[in-house]
Amino acid sequence: MQTETREPVYGSQVATIEPYSIEHIPASERHGRNRHLFLLWFAANLTIADYALGFLPVALGVSLGRTVVMLAIGNLLGAALVGACAAMGIRAGYPQMYMGRRSFGRVGGYLPAALNWVSTAGWFTVNTILGAFALQIVWSSLPFWVAAAILVVVQTLIAIYGHNLIHAFEWAMAAVLGVLFAVATVVALSHWGTISRYHPASHGLSGAFIVLAASFSYVMSWSPYASDYSRYLPESSSLPQAAWLTFVGAGVASFWLEVLGSLVAILAIDKTNAIGALDQVMGGFGTWAVVAVILGACAANALNLYSNTMSARVLDVKVPRWSLAVVGGAVGFVLALFGHKNFLGNYTNFLLFLDYWITPWLAVVLVDFYLLRRQRPEGFGLAPPVNSRGLSSYLIGVAASIPFMNPPGKHYFHGPLAARLHGVDISYFVGFVVAGAVYLAAGRQERAARLS
Repeated sequence: MQTETREPVYGSQVATIEPYSIEHIPASERHGRNRHLFLLWFAANLTIADYALGFLPVALGVSLGRTVVMLAIGNLLGAALVGACAAMGIRAGYPQMYMGRRSFGRVGGYLPAALNWVSTAGWFTVNTILGAFALQIVWSSLPFWVAAAILVVVQTLIAIYGHNLIHAFEWAMAAVLGVLFAVATVVALSHWGTISRYHPASHGLSGAFIVLAASFSYVMSWSPYASDYSRYLPESSSLPQAAWLTFVGAGVASFWLEVLGSLVAILAIDKTNAIGALDQVMGGFGTWAVVAVILGACAANALNLYSNTMSARVLDVKVPRWSLAVVGGAVGFVLALFGHKNFLGNYTNFLLFLDYWITPWLAVVLVDFYLLRRQRPEGFGLAPPVNSRGLSSYLIGVAASIPFMNPPGKHYFHGPLAARLHGVDISYFVGFVVAGAVYLAAGRQERAARLS
């Protein structure tokens, strides 16, 4: 009996709107190479959010040496999680949030999918605001709403066309942004005499650990997206190689831009305006550096908006993916109009606060896939309405992490144990370890009961 073969309807076409959303990607549609993941994640992290995060250590009075160490640790840990998630997409052929259904159930998975929809919409808004501010520096007569509309239209079109155009766009941005930010780094380092004289008053380890938590939180927050951009790779692709290349691309770019942000913050006269500071410090290269910020915002938001549509589909919103991209872009545009004057800093802090949900969810999903070895693609599509083991493990992990939370901003809840640790926030790690350990124990108990 002959095996039926199917002709690809999408394949590697770039100028065709992607016909798939959260469906399993069949073998006939699989294409690409693992190295493409490096380029995608490298470009997506050469962005304004990473650069702006580099101003945080200077605001907290953390020395440059300690800043570099903490940023390195945060990015190493966070990028490792992104890499582990990216490798899952090759085996499963599904987007990341859909894969969580095996651990949480179809309805149980609505909670993390809803949180991820809010998170992706929020980051899309923040990047649009910052990108629009940068566009106004280059084109001073442009009203904010026009600048924001231009960016939203471009980003929404990329998300509508989907997976293949996103990859092609990110590959181009990896080269363009790599060159622009390399020149910006050389310009910043040419002022090493001033940088070397930077010796802030010491504020203990609490500021340094806030820097670690913030850098970890930012790069780790890509994890609920990671498989969205690896699920088209051939099933024969190496999972360890995919994880490694994603880890290097995301980690190196994020660390680089954060360090660059810290250098610019040290040199800047006005340390409250990250984009204006870049223009001022770069001198004659300032306009090109600001252009890099605009392109970087687009590179990150192409992923934010596309994965926003994946989360909506996991919520069983029964409309075409391209329509969800239009809705998500419109929501981001409206939020940008209302938010750009009043609460950008607080809104960014809120999004970092929102990241607290991710690590317990990640622990459950990664334990299910890597330790319990539940990797068969059909298992993701046959999830029960609710998997109580996954959902309860997740909630226990979140509950265990709450006393250790110390989010930025005075208006948020601060855990009592974080206060005892002098403001050091280890909640991400507590939630991850507790949720993973509880789920692993429950899974092994279930397996033992089944074999007895």
